[in-house]
Amino acid sequence: MPTTRRQFLNLAGGVTVVGAIPIVTLRPLRATPAMLNTAVRNVVGEAQIRTGKVKLDIPPLVENGNTVPMTVTVASPMTADDHVKSIHVFNEKNPQPNIGNFYLNPASGRAQISTRIRLADTQKVIAIARLSDDTFWQVAADVVVTLAACTEEMN
Repeated sequence: MPTTRRQFLNLAGGVTVVGAIPIVTLRPLRATPAMLNTAVRNVVGEAQIRTGKVKLDIPPLVENGNTVPMTVTVASPMTADDHVKSIHVFNEKNPQPNIGNFYLNPASGRAQISTRIRLADTQKVIAIARLSDDTFWQVAADVVVTLAACTEEMN
């Protein structure tokens, strides 16, 4: 049976309305330990991560997780033969476990980064540095957050 103009327009209008509905992908509000491990392994691969050489300066208690000051410093002479290639910062409970990746070279002068981060809740923050000899060094700090960030509540 042939389609009438009215039937065609109704069908086309229905397809347009369905096409206008946004596709929502759900992601967890918090990272899981498995997500944290995966994020770290995406950076370091199967390399051994050693403790030391990296200093993480972050307050142990923050009132508001929306803006947490953080400085990561790595003990390195920053010469052509011995320098920090990158610094990676991770967290335990934010929606995205990889907070940031910072790339350095000998011209950077110092192996230090300073920034402000958001923390969703009380959690562990991890900084990992990759040196020019392809070794990885880490430090971790626990941060207590009294007012969480990164989450939205519907009332």
